[in-house]
Amino acid sequence: MPGKIDAYVDCVSPYSYYATVYLRKNRQALQSHGIEVEFHPVFLGGINVGSGNKPPWTLPAKADYSKFDSERACRYFGVPPIKTPEFFPILSIMPQRCMIYVKKNFPREKFETTFLALWEWMFYKGIDISKPEQLAKLFQSNGFSDEEIKQIFAAASSPEFKQALTANTQAALDKGAYGAPWFWVRNSEGKEEPFFGSDRYVTLTYVSTLMFANLD
Repeated sequence: MPGKIDAYVDCVSPYSYYATVYLRKNRQALQSHGIEVEFHPVFLGGINVGSGNKPPWTLPAKADYSKFDSERACRYFGVPPIKTPEFFPILSIMPQRCMIYVKKNFPREKFETTFLALWEWMFYKGIDISKPEQLAKLFQSNGFSDEEIKQIFAAASSPEFKQALTANTQAALDKGAYGAPWFWVRNSEGKEEPFFGSDRYVTLTYVSTLMFANLD
């Protein structure tokens, strides 16, 4: 049985960004061991409400710790230090719905690089990607035509893709999610386990490949 890592991520979550960078970087190594990776856009706010969790920035102790943890994570994952914009956190519903449409209708690479751009625009450029006009500019800069952008926004406002985001979020909750990134991992023997956070890769890769404990 082929292995798989289902990654449930939200553009409002910097740790989802680290996870996406890491898994894309190591996709070839994972594939060589029969492990596929798939990213699923979810609404982190819905996961927090559904699980009873609170985001780190609402708890002073967690917020203070996150500053140190984020700096260490950026060094480990080889990305520039992120900058939390004044407008953070955003309501990520519209960008996440858009990404579900992009995932369904465009090649995987375009979906994933556009998803990365959401984090990069917000955390490095300080642009509020929850604003439709800024989101449209992001899509344009990532090679989408004006007509495609219209289709993306129309779809994101439709019942189909509203429900799709709800369904993805509920799927994560059904798998025990209480934050993002959330991973559901199946190894070659069919064993499945959940993982939370962007600092679990040694154990995550061990479970997914049985003995393959270090990708770096």
